[in-house]
Amino acid sequence: MDTLTQPATNFDLSEEQEMIRATVRRFALEVIAPGAREADENCQLNHAAWEGMKELGLTGIPFDEKWGGAGMDTLSYTIAVEEVSRVCASTGLTLAAHTSLGSYPIYGWGSEALKERYMPGLCAGEYMGAYGLTEPNAGSDSAGTITTAVRDGDHFLVNGQKCFITNGSYAKPFIITAQTDKSKGPKGIVAMVIDRDTEGFTVSKGEEKLGMRGSDWTNLFFTDCRVPVDNLLGSEDEGFATFMKTLEGGRISIGALSLGLAQGALDEAVTYATEREQFGKPLCEHQAVAFKLAEMETEIQASRHLVYHASRLKDAGRAFGAAAALAKYYASEVSVRASYEAIQILGGNGYSREYPVERMYRDSKLNTIGEGTTEVQKIIISRDLLDRSGYQR
Repeated sequence: MDTLTQPATNFDLSEEQEMIRATVRRFALEVIAPGAREADENCQLNHAAWEGMKELGLTGIPFDEKWGGAGMDTLSYTIAVEEVSRVCASTGLTLAAHTSLGSYPIYGWGSEALKERYMPGLCAGEYMGAYGLTEPNAGSDSAGTITTAVRDGDHFLVNGQKCFITNGSYAKPFIITAQTDKSKGPKGIVAMVIDRDTEGFTVSKGEEKLGMRGSDWTNLFFTDCRVPVDNLLGSEDEGFATFMKTLEGGRISIGALSLGLAQGALDEAVTYATEREQFGKPLCEHQAVAFKLAEMETEIQASRHLVYHASRLKDAGRAFGAAAALAKYYASEVSVRASYEAIQILGGNGYSREYPVERMYRDSKLNTIGEGTTEVQKIIISRDLLDRSGYQR
């Protein structure tokens, strides 16, 4: 694939947003795509892709120029993640986790001192940011965190562990949750920044993964890790709420990643269906295949509307949590269906690692899990629906 299908719908993008799309699309084809297969097979970060994203300023798109960011909006960032993910979902995940999870909480809720310490390096891509919520016994039940933070003067002593931490091998600041008072429930959970060099803090290699193998992930361990009280994000009783707000933005990111992956699968399917002949004519002229392409296109266009709408709500300063859940839920499931159908269209070749749709199919599954599973999104969506109906819980 040396070209990418143009979206059919006019989304009234600004000149700057169209420029972002064109620039990142060209970069994705020329720099990211050639190393995507190797990154997957070797379970290693595509370093050339990260260096290129740094040079283009993609590592700080939605952050203020004061901190070295590009000062662009959420939709521009969404488009960048989408275009990167069209050729390599692992690289899209690396950028998404760095931005929405590893950097945004510091930008949104950190003190001026924390911003001064970390934001310039994060925006420049000198190091990555990472986000630690999941624990061996706390996934969807994020309020069930077992990691503890005990106050000791002007520090907390942190003990526990986190798992499935994207970008952990390359991050400098780690944003984590820890429990200060179990009796307070979510109000007894703090959000804090831990520096990589903090004594008592160790990072270890994560387990092998089904997909997104070119995206780094690790485990984190805390043993009497002393963290300054000044490293809190928000007040002591706001940590859980801060993390939930962070996840709302993260869902837009995963929606964009899912959208890009699905579009990439369709790109591959269209290319193959127009070039491959069976029974005397191109595959795309067989109705069974043409209908698959039509279904993929419809679902991808619907996903794009949902993801862009959530992005625009966030940019407008309006409530976007339910819209982000809708976008993440639908686009992530579409990414699974689109990559599955792409394999079906390519047949045996699609099952082979010679074509990228096999990798896309493996990568797609994480989209339905990260930043809240499909089932969690349905809970959010249904609650919002019932609230709007006037139902009293």
